[in-house]
Amino acid sequence: MTAPFTSSIMTVKPEWIDYNGHLNMAYYNVLFDQCADEVYEIMGFGPDYHARTGNTTYVAEFHLAYVRELHVNDPVRVTFQLIDFDSKRFHSYQEIWHEDGWLAATGEALTLHVDQSGPRVAPMPDDIFEKVTALGAGHSKLPRPPRVGASIGIRRR
Repeated sequence: MTAPFTSSIMTVKPEWIDYNGHLNMAYYNVLFDQCADEVYEIMGFGPDYHARTGNTTYVAEFHLAYVRELHVNDPVRVTFQLIDFDSKRFHSYQEIWHEDGWLAATGEALTLHVDQSGPRVAPMPDDIFEKVTALGAGHSKLPRPPRVGASIGIRRR
C-alpha cells in the first residue's frame, strides 16, 4: 500500500454534536479509532487478535489538531499513515477529510503492542510484524506529513 490507508465513508451522528452545533471534541477520536479498526485488519490486529494471541494494542500517546469544524451528517473519510515502527510499537498519523475535499482534523499516535498476561509491552508475533513491515514499506515511500511531530505551546515573539 503506497498511499495512506483510507477508511470507508463515515457520517457525523446527531448525538455527537455539542452545544456549539458542531462535532464534540471526543468524537473526532471516535472517527480516528474507527479508521484504525479498519486498517488494523490489514495489520493483523482484527477483532479476534486478542482471543487468538493474548495480545492487544494500547495507544500510549495521541495528539489531535482541529482544523475545521464538522457538523451533523457531514460525510468524512479518515486516512492512516504508518510513520515508523519496531517490533513493540508503531507511530501513525491520521487525517479526517470531509467528502467535499477539505481537512477537518489530524491525529498522531504512538501505539504499543501489549501482552495482556502482564500486561507488558512485548514484541509482535512474527506473522503480525511481517504485515506491519509490509505496510510500513509502502508508507515509507510517502512524504512525511508536515504536521507530524507538531508541538503544543504558546509561541512568543
